[in-house]
Amino acid sequence: MPKERRLITSRAGRLTQLGRLAGNLAGGAIAEGARQLAKGKRPSLGDVLLTPGNVNKLGEKLSEMRGAAMKVGQLLSMDNGNILPPQLSQILAHLREDAHRMPLGQIASVLSHECGDNWQARFQRFDFTPIAAASIGQVHQAVLRDGRQVAIKIQYPGIRDSIDSDVDNVAALLRISRMLPDGLDLKPLLDEAKQQLHHEADYCREAAAIRQYSDLVADDDRFELPGIIDELSSEAVLTMQYLDGQPIESLADTPATQRNAAAHALLELALREVFEWGTVQTDPNFANYRYSPETKRIQLLDFGATREYPRQTVSDLQRLLNASTDGNDADVLDAAARVGYVDFDDPARYQQSIVQLLRLAVEPLLGEEDYAFANTDLAERMRDHVLTMRTTERFTRIPPPSILFLHRKLGGLYLLLSTLRARLPVAELVRQFNPSVQQPPLPQVAGSSL
Repeated sequence: MPKERRLITSRAGRLTQLGRLAGNLAGGAIAEGARQLAKGKRPSLGDVLLTPGNVNKLGEKLSEMRGAAMKVGQLLSMDNGNILPPQLSQILAHLREDAHRMPLGQIASVLSHECGDNWQARFQRFDFTPIAAASIGQVHQAVLRDGRQVAIKIQYPGIRDSIDSDVDNVAALLRISRMLPDGLDLKPLLDEAKQQLHHEADYCREAAAIRQYSDLVADDDRFELPGIIDELSSEAVLTMQYLDGQPIESLADTPATQRNAAAHALLELALREVFEWGTVQTDPNFANYRYSPETKRIQLLDFGATREYPRQTVSDLQRLLNASTDGNDADVLDAAARVGYVDFDDPARYQQSIVQLLRLAVEPLLGEEDYAFANTDLAERMRDHVLTMRTTERFTRIPPPSILFLHRKLGGLYLLLSTLRARLPVAELVRQFNPSVQQPPLPQVAGSSL
């Protein structure tokens, strides 16, 4: 389990932590600069700031602070566009798993505040060691007086009140540390980080999302969601039925028919979320999926990152999908402009790079044969393409934050399907949820005749 550490709850205390970290980073940079000069080298400021020691210090502090600090890191890392130093990107990608856990005293304090001083009388057993810890809270297993097994998500104290200031302070620290490229417009990401965190910090909202999803899949016996225990739930505590399935990746050791059936269900669910419901659980962490060998059901967990997509956005995405598979380059650019990948005044080379990237992304839809997720280097080719855009071409534009969350969802799903070594009729599945979209064309994007 991650290390146990008491969470600093006051804004002043958290700002002091970041200030102390900034001082440590500067000290490390001075020491590294002196070492480089002693060797006759003239290092740049970025070279001396981005030492392994400094990068590790930053990752450790973000993990320790949790909350907004971790969310900014997750948002920056999910573009998969190599806008951050590789060492820091690797740390940020694992922040969720490395979160520090609360000590017993803070756990008891939150439960007393949310469930009353006699909260312990509600349980036969309460396990103080968490079974999961993340950016907003941690999850504990318990048994109610009536014998029901439950999972209790407990929010870290002070997280909700520190969201806006934490996001701004962490972004300032990354800027000062020269860990972000020049020209990168962080404001949309920062605004999104704040909104997303305020949503995730409202456990009543998550409980409503669980109920909504339960209704949406009520007639689909391939899925199971936990029931909510209302009398032990609030904005900061969410008590749910405990689902005791196995890790979803355990299906990788089952026969191909079972693996493919589960993968088919997961891909179909994702397509329904985006194209049918416009309601998407955007956190693809493997821990949010379990599998019950007894019921043969996939168990769906953690709906804090649920997002609603307007019908127009869904229509624009369908148009882009159609153009990327069947249209010419001008069609792709017109559709990409609607979604927000390109702007009218972007350089022609950037527009061409976006077209090429989108053509790569739809590769699983081309052809009628089952797509073998384990026998392709598509993810590596897309990563290399984006890396070239960020480094060689120096393009710093990133997609709209709402689209980034879809990247996160689909990228995580792709990784899961690869882990399951799935072979699926992707083109056939997508056709079920992607009717032809007829809209008046956008004005021609400059440089779109590639």
